[in-house]
Amino acid sequence: MREQIKDIFLESIRIKEEMMRNEIPRIIEIAEMAISSLKRGGKLLIFGNGGSAADSQHIAAEFVGRFQKDRPALPALSLTVNTSVLTAVANDYSYETVFARQIEALGHKNDLALGISTSGKAKNVAAAIKQAKKIGMSTAALTGGDGGELAKIPDVCVVVPSTITARIQEAHITIGHIICEIVEHRLFYSQK
Repeated sequence: MREQIKDIFLESIRIKEEMMRNEIPRIIEIAEMAISSLKRGGKLLIFGNGGSAADSQHIAAEFVGRFQKDRPALPALSLTVNTSVLTAVANDYSYETVFARQIEALGHKNDLALGISTSGKAKNVAAAIKQAKKIGMSTAALTGGDGGELAKIPDVCVVVPSTITARIQEAHITIGHIICEIVEHRLFYSQK
């Protein structure tokens, strides 16, 4: 069991080291998009399925509450939390449109849409990014593996170099925390 635990830690570290070598420019780009959106009076709309739904809620909570320091609340919504909207749209239209319909209703040009999919194959996440682009929103995604179809759609995409869902999700929440920290610091604590 000790060796298994050690192997899991080492794999997680290896993935993050590879991301540190290759993905920093894209993470910076997403952070800058979020800063720009918030400065223009926009909000962050974050969404995904399953564990990625939980990650979208976690990241939104860090913006609305606080990340590391007390500061004014920042507007961020997870599109995964309103069960009435999710079930009504899935029932009346299709599950593929549950996030796109919310982007249509809530999204504005100054907003940032951040889709999360471990495989990059979530059709509802891709549909929402496409809808956000129609509105003129900034778009970003976090994926894994080869990025799937989703990696080709947004303005910027970070692809975690793993096919193991748990390791991808661990990296996604690390990226989310990095973005939160950069945004919080730049908006409230850096010299302007």
